Amino acid sequence: MSNVSGASSCASNVQEGGRGKVVGVPKRCWIGEVIVAKNSKSETNPCRRYFRCGYAAAKKLMNDDRIFKWVDEALLDEVDYVTLHTVKLQMEMEIEKKMKMELEKELFERVEDAKSELRSRMKMMIVVIVFGCMIMFGLFKIAV
Repeated sequence: MSNVSGASSCASNVQEGGRGKVVGVPKRCWIGEVIVAKNSKSETNPCRRYFRCGYAAAKKLMNDDRIFKWVDEALLDEVDYVTLHTVKLQMEMEIEKKMKMELEKELFERVEDAKSELRSRMKMMIVVIVFGCMIMFGLFKIAV
């Protein structure tokens, strides 16, 4: 790509040879070189900032398949990525919140069931104790 290109980042970021699309601010060129920020000197994009492979920029290569991306479009990509990631996190938080509420509800139901079971057993034990005491009292009266 040439630094005089007026193409948008969508067209300029599709790399030849299966190198793929650069999304957001590029960190390194696919050849491992650092990315540099330059100013366009073209008539169609005067003083417009762009990212370029450091090797290609140093050698002033034109129409190659190394990284070229307009800075403003790269930053918009970054904002879009952060927005998408934020929405995804919000959705995950909502799902976790619903799951937490369902777990709390299930736990509450289990505790209530356990309390009911214990009340029932306690009533049964009281009946058995009272009945046992009456038998003991009756046996004591007979023996005396």
